[in-house]
Amino acid sequence: MTKEPRQPMTEAQQRQVRLAAIVIIVAFPLWVLVSWIGGRLGLPPRYAFLADFAALAAFAFALVILWRVWRERNKGDA
Repeated sequence: MTKEPRQPMTEAQQRQVRLAAIVIIVAFPLWVLVSWIGGRLGLPPRYAFLADFAALAAFAFALVILWRVWRERNKGDA
């Protein structure tokens, strides 16, 4: 059984994937930078947890976007 080739992504899907990529690319360095600055300045650990939770929220947001695009593209494969 051969699988049919997938349809190319729509413009909306491409925008969503681009948004997820931008969120990941921006969130990770900011997370590392905020953690590093907090350590250098001796800020309380609650600020580190705040940065961690903000980064987790950004990564979860990107994951949900990518999962939704993946589901849309695989709708016809079932």
